Amino acid sequence: MAAPRIHVVAGVLFDTSGRVLVARRPEGTHLAGRWEFPGGKLMPGESREAGLARELAEELGIRVLAACPLIRAEHRYPDRDVVLDVWSVGSYSGEPHGREGQRVEWREIRRLDPADFPPADAPVLAALRLPRRYLVTPEPGRDWSAFLDRLAARVDQGFDLVQLRAKSLEESALMELGRQAAEVCRCGGATLLVNAVPEVARRCGAGGVHLTSRRLARMLRERPAVDVRGSPSSGPRAQVLREAAPPAVAAGRGPGMDGGFRGARDGRRFLAGASCHDADDLERARAAGCDFVVLGPVRATPTHPGAPVLRWDGFERLARGAGLPVFAIGGLGDGDGAAARRSGGQGVAAIRAFWGEA
Repeated sequence: MAAPRIHVVAGVLFDTSGRVLVARRPEGTHLAGRWEFPGGKLMPGESREAGLARELAEELGIRVLAACPLIRAEHRYPDRDVVLDVWSVGSYSGEPHGREGQRVEWREIRRLDPADFPPADAPVLAALRLPRRYLVTPEPGRDWSAFLDRLAARVDQGFDLVQLRAKSLEESALMELGRQAAEVCRCGGATLLVNAVPEVARRCGAGGVHLTSRRLARMLRERPAVDVRGSPSSGPRAQVLREAAPPAVAAGRGPGMDGGFRGARDGRRFLAGASCHDADDLERARAAGCDFVVLGPVRATPTHPGAPVLRWDGFERLARGAGLPVFAIGGLGDGDGAAARRSGGQGVAAIRAFWGEA
């Protein structure tokens, strides 16, 4: 007999300090004692928005005024398949409280321990730790001083997550520029990911690595059962990217309705992102244990001339089943953030639109 498939809608509420509301599952329920984001089963024929509003009214005694999709993830338990449809609640009326006797608490995002939550919530916690914008740098050229000045200015303007993309540089030069870029980002409260192999990114002192789809596929072929340190993987899938890193990773305020994750920098997670173009790429990113991906191109771009474009309908089809946060990329900018979120994305990644003219 096939396991039942349950569609759950849940909401993430934020207080004025950026903390999120979590509820404890009562005794006698599935995964009793774990913490979760308030919500419940979607009723037959009910829209996602209506189900969210009903569940939060029943559980917390609030009225949802504005909400946007945060992430949709699927998880298979031994006795059931769960579709977890999570929304970021930007505005509500009423004082949230446990109407059904459940314990509720406001928690800082950086202190949410995945071990305290159901396994299905892992992608949700990842999404909360990421901003809505991902800045990808252009090639640095010869004037590194001007490049680093521009990077510092962009970090000061609120770009919290940055990818150093410098494919024109030899490894030694990339490492030197990476060290300087990592320091610029650290001073500004941002996190730098280096587009390279994980070892190079770590030696730069970066907060993470970004892998091309080709590099990710090659790593999984060559190291199917070990992580990047050469140790056996600890999970059922090849966790080729998972590793604690000495540099602290920014993990403060969650994305809410607008974005941003600056705050206390006491995390220890070495982030891993990957570029994806189709369902096979997404499956490899999940198998490798990536924290997030960029997916595109959504529109035609000069950097990928002739590449097939997904458009928003293609992006949505893939992002809804990705099971991890997905940034839309390809001819996009700040004005496309709402469309990306409506399509199941974390937000937007961009080079020209975010970096600006030199």
